[in-house]
Parts: sequence; C-alpha cells; structure tokens
Amino acid sequence: MNLKFSIFSVALTLLVLTSCSKWSDEKRDLYQPPAVVVSPISDAAPLHGGITGTMLAGKTYTIDGDVTIKAGDTVFVQPGAHINIKNQAGLFVKGSLISLGSKDAPVWFTVDSLQKLKNDRPNQDPTKDPAFAGGWVGIYCDTSCYQLILKWTHIEFAGNPLTADQGSLVHQKSGTAFSILFQNPNGIFVMEDSWLYGGVDDPIRISNGRICFMRNTFEKGGAHGGDCLNAKGGTVGDMAYNLFVGMATNGQKASNKGIPAGASQTNIRMWNNTFVHCGYRQIQIGRGGDIDFEEGAKGIAYNNLIVNCKFGIRIVSNPAADTANISYGYNYSYGDSLAVVNQIYPTNASGSGGWTRPQSTDIPAYTAFLPAGYKYGDSYDGTPAIQKNNPLFVNFPLPVPNNIPLYGIQAVANYDFRLQVNSPAIGKGYINFSPLAAVPIDPKYGATEITLPGRDIGAFQFNGTGNQHHP
Repeated sequence: MNLKFSIFSVALTLLVLTSCSKWSDEKRDLYQPPAVVVSPISDAAPLHGGITGTMLAGKTYTIDGDVTIKAGDTVFVQPGAHINIKNQAGLFVKGSLISLGSKDAPVWFTVDSLQKLKNDRPNQDPTKDPAFAGGWVGIYCDTSCYQLILKWTHIEFAGNPLTADQGSLVHQKSGTAFSILFQNPNGIFVMEDSWLYGGVDDPIRISNGRICFMRNTFEKGGAHGGDCLNAKGGTVGDMAYNLFVGMATNGQKASNKGIPAGASQTNIRMWNNTFVHCGYRQIQIGRGGDIDFEEGAKGIAYNNLIVNCKFGIRIVSNPAADTANISYGYNYSYGDSLAVVNQIYPTNASGSGGWTRPQSTDIPAYTAFLPAGYKYGDSYDGTPAIQKNNPLFVNFPLPVPNNIPLYGIQAVANYDFRLQVNSPAIGKGYINFSPLAAVPIDPKYGATEITLPGRDIGAFQFNGTGNQHHP
C-alpha cells in the first residue's frame, strides 16, 4: 500500500503550532476564552451541589456528594490542589473545568482511602484490585461543556456506574461507567502531561469534540473491557507521546459511529505512543491491544512502540474504517511469545482480522516471518520474530520472567520506559507529517505544546523530549 499523508512545510507547521489564531478549516472561529474566574472556593467544608470559582494551590478539598459546574460557569484548579472524592460522587460539568497542575505540583482527583497496587505479582487477581472498583463516578461533561482542560493532573479510581439521576444530568443512561466523558462537537478537550489510573469501562469516552492528548500516562484502564481513549463520531485531533500500560482493550480507538449532524468525520492522528501489555482483560473475542480504526474513521498512525500486546494495529473491515484515508507505518512490535507475534498483524482466525496491511517500514520486517503468498488476515507462523528487536527500555524486564503472566504487569510501578543508548528504536521514526492541531495553543485555554513527530519510536525521545513521566 502506498502510504498517504499530508505534507506541510516546516514554516507552516511552526505557524500552526505557535499561533492561537491560525487554525485549520475544521476549527476556525470556535475558540473564545471564558472569563477568568478568581473567586476562591473554600476548603473549610466538604463540597457538593453547584460550584464555581478557583480551587486554590496546595489546598485539600473533599467532595462528599455530586458536584455540578453550571453552564456558563468555570472552575479553575491551581497547582498542587488535592481533591478527595467520597461516597462515590461525581463531577458533572455543564460549563468548563480547567485544571492547571504543574510538573512540581500536580493536581489530584482521587479517593484517598484506596490503595494503588503494583503489578508484577504472579497469579494476582484483577477482580480484587481497587483500580477496577469505581471508587467515584468521574468527570462527566454535558453537551454544553465548552472546555475540559487537564494539565499535570492525576485522575484515579474513577468509573463507578452512573445512577439514573446522575445520568440525567449529562444525557447518559444509568450504568454508564466511564472515568471521563466529553461530548460537545464544538468543545475543546485537552489532556496533557497527566495520569489516569484505573477504570471500569472506557477510561475516556470522547463522543465528539476537538481534542489533544499529549504526553500522558494511562494505567490499568478498564476492568473487563473498554478502550482507554475511545473517540467516536465527530472527534478530531491528536494523540501523541502517551504511555499505555495494562489497558483492558485498546489504548487508542477511532470510530465515526454516532456522528452528530453537521460534525466533522472522526479524524485522529496518532504518533509516538508506547503500548505495553494491553488487551488481556478484554473478555470479548478478537478485541484489544493498542490502536484501532473502525466504522468510517480516518487518520494516521506512525512511530508507535507496541510491546507484548494481545493484538497489533487493528484496522477493521467490518464495519469498515475509512481505509482510503488512513496512513500508517514505522510502527515497532515486540513479543515475548508465539501467541503475541502471531498477532502482529491480526488474523481472521483470532476474530480480530481486517484490513491491516504490512508496511515495508514496520519493525520487525514482515518479510522475516510472513510466508510467500500471505493474504491479509491469514494465520501465519511468527516464530522468527519471537523476542527479536528488544526495544531496550531503561528498566523493564524483557523477556518477562516466566512466573509473571503478561496480564500480570498492568502499571508503571517503578519501571522506566525511556530508551537505552543502544536501543534499536532510536532514529527509526518518521517525521514528515504534521499534527492536526485541532485546539488552540494557550497556557490555560488550550494545549501548552503540541509535540511534533519524533525521530525515535515510542513516547520517550532519547533527547529528553516527549513524555516527561519517568523516575
């Protein structure tokens, strides 16, 4: 297949990425910064009901019942604020929520009574892990929510299913169990340099909207299913330099299903992401791994590092993705076992086959293990690829010790996913494409930085750029 991509000049790329006013045709005239809210929110008593104003730096807030940000209101969260949620409450956003943590003082939305567990224990039972229990509802944005901005922010233990009354606040059914929902086709959802730990169904469902997910870390997403970043009809934007460890299903999915009238076709550009041990808690056959395009979505996928995932990149033929407008290549796969390498290109026999085509830029070279006469979706013997091309993380056991199943490592813990100096992933990236840049560049009301494609495969660039979450 001939790789397709949009090539812009360097000058145009820099102009797009450094100017709030120069947007692409898909997003022009949408951006209107909300009025700055300076009213401090008191931490003297637990919060519930309607709130607006600013959660102050270094303060600890308790939420003991459902909280609502009304349409037209904005809540700002300053660096170092700590929000402890009790009673399985939720945060329902009809206005805007802007959480502005920093590297030295991140913001926390968590349940203080729950314990984070490491994940390299043999024979551990995921059903007993509080990460999958839904300690609170999460952040649910209504169709009127214009901006959800999360910078250097921890979201933990969310995903408790909605009650009927909670669902009625945001046009959702009872039992819905996302950690974050965004659903305004003209709205802006930015998540950068942040962390999401745990979840019950999709950790993040984007029903539609303008998005930018950049340099985040996602751990233990979904109990028995759910895609971590699940973009549905009308979602346009970028997903890059994210680290996914232990997702139940895919790390990133693009689908045009449910597109609202007048919205843009789902178009997601995915580059320089790292996926480790994903797909092993999905109970449906043929689902799960890393990247998934389906149901009329278009986009690109370059420079992604895929390690011991249940399936490789999945481009679905039924219901079909917009295959004429999907470009991909320079993706790097590593597998400890035959079961893993036999699905670098998902097979029909596994229930996950489709339209995925081997690319000449893939690592390992498909000619090393695919048989002559190979047809897309055929089963094959990937033995020559087992344990080849170890990406050489700074600190992660490859091959994984025999007494630890692949589903047994689901979290970052003390691992370091940067590349060693002799990693074969260094210098193998492709950089001649541009981000969509579907959101403004702004320190408060947009993306702080849209990191351009990197020369090294994966989320961590050897020169120190890319994902900043490491020991």
